[in-house]
Amino acid sequence: MSTTQSERLRELLEPLVTSHGLDLEEIAVDSVGRKRVLRVVVDSDTGADLDRIADVSRALSAKLDETNAMGEGAYDLEVGTPGAERLLTEHRHFVRATDRLVKFQLTEGGELVARILEVDDEGVDVEVPGVKGRKATTRRLGFPEIAKARVQVEFNRKDSKKDMKEEEEA
Repeated sequence: MSTTQSERLRELLEPLVTSHGLDLEEIAVDSVGRKRVLRVVVDSDTGADLDRIADVSRALSAKLDETNAMGEGAYDLEVGTPGAERLLTEHRHFVRATDRLVKFQLTEGGELVARILEVDDEGVDVEVPGVKGRKATTRRLGFPEIAKARVQVEFNRKDSKKDMKEEEEA
């Protein structure tokens, strides 16, 4: 897909996605066999439930049919959210990942796996888990220090706020 087509699709679809209270995160057109697939990734600060995704999907489909922006050939439209191990590329992504475990690749080399505690305009405060019985430590990472950041999936993590409330009630 050419950059020009991608830009035209973004210009066409972003206002519609925004009107549904969502952010347009990504647009991609892929060929799968003889079919084309238009993938639209949306998100918001409060998340995107299935009803909102269905509503925006219907609106996008109608707009694409009305404008013929995808041309005459058949295509499938897929609308979804970024997924569990999303790449953090925008300030809002870091804000949405607060309290999540993230793998940072640092610009000066090396990696760091830490939990995002707070985000501001200059960077993030993170908690680095302790190793071998040591306590966790906090660290400040400025955005220029971060080459790449990706949310990590945690299967056994306890929700600390929920756990504390349950302990208080017991």
